[in-house]
Amino acid sequence: MADEQEREAEELTPEELLEHIRRMKVSDLLLSTITTVAQLGYAKLDPSGRDLPQAKLAIDSLRALVPVLEGSVPEAVLRDFTQVTANLQLAYAKAAEEPEPTSEPK
Repeated sequence: MADEQEREAEELTPEELLEHIRRMKVSDLLLSTITTVAQLGYAKLDPSGRDLPQAKLAIDSLRALVPVLEGSVPEAVLRDFTQVTANLQLAYAKAAEEPEPTSEPK
């Protein structure tokens, strides 16, 4: 019974949800999105699950989104994400040069 009451207390009414959305900043959502895209991009370069087209899509997305934040976030944050993008591009170039891993027969 206590679990059910806790769940009800945690659920937001439509009005409360709308108020949360009104208080959100687009720049905060973009920062979160950029962080996730960068993490996914690096994950797609891992040899065990390499997917170069998806890694390239992550890089292209970062190159499009990071400049949009100019003037909305501190310059240091912008520099950090620009550096993350450059590092991901370098990692992509290195991964693209490596031979594709082959599966060993069992």
